[in-house]
Amino acid sequence: MVVAIDGPAGSGKSTIAKMLSDKLGLMFMNTGSFYRGVTLALLRRGGSGPDGAGGKVPDLTDEDSIVAFTAGVPLDYRQGHLYLGEEDVDCHLRNDAVEALVAKVSAIVGVRHIVNEKIRAVSKSMGIVCEGRDMTTVVFPDAEYKFYLDASPAARAKRRFDQGTSSLSLKEIEASIAARDEVDRNKKEGSLKIAPDAVYLDTSDLTIDSVCDMIVSKIHL
Repeated sequence: MVVAIDGPAGSGKSTIAKMLSDKLGLMFMNTGSFYRGVTLALLRRGGSGPDGAGGKVPDLTDEDSIVAFTAGVPLDYRQGHLYLGEEDVDCHLRNDAVEALVAKVSAIVGVRHIVNEKIRAVSKSMGIVCEGRDMTTVVFPDAEYKFYLDASPAARAKRRFDQGTSSLSLKEIEASIAARDEVDRNKKEGSLKIAPDAVYLDTSDLTIDSVCDMIVSKIHL
C-alpha cells in the first residue's frame, strides 16, 4: 500500500508522514531526500565539506553532465534515512548549501526520471508513506491514498525557522520559500500541483496531531 502526500516546502509533510508511518505500521519515505542527496553529492564533487558548504557550485546549465552524474549516485533509503553509498547523510540534507540548490537540481527532467526510478525500486514489495512534490501525480499516480497538505508562506517560514537548521532570518527563510514555490510550480516535469483525487488540507492553523488524525480517519487498512 502507498500513502502519498504532496505539498509545498514547510507544509508539515515530513513530520506528518513520519507520524502516519508509525500509526499505520508502514515505512516512512521522504522522497525529497533523494534529490537532496544528489545535490549534496554534486556539491561534494565540487570540493565542498561533508555538509555541502564551501565547494564550487555546479553548472546546472550542463544538464547532460548533471544527468550522467545522477545516474551513478549510489542512493539508498533505510529506516527513514538517506544514504550515499554506506554513509548516512540525513543530517546534511537541510543545510543552507543544499537548500539553495536542490529546487534547481530537481527541476532537471532527466534527473527526475532517474530519481523516480530509484524511489520506485526502493519502495517495491513494501507498504510506504511517502511525501514530496509530485508523489500523487507522477511517482505514484495509482497510490491507494493521496493527500495534499498546504499552509500559508508565513506559517511555513515560521516552522522552518523554529527547526533551527538554517542560519537565515525568518524574513530570509520566507523569501527562500517563496522562491522555492515559484520553481516547484513551474518545473517542466513533476511540478507542484494538486491531484484531482487528492484530499486537500490547509495546515496553517492546525496542529500536527489534528492533521494526522484527519488523514488516519480517511485510511482503511
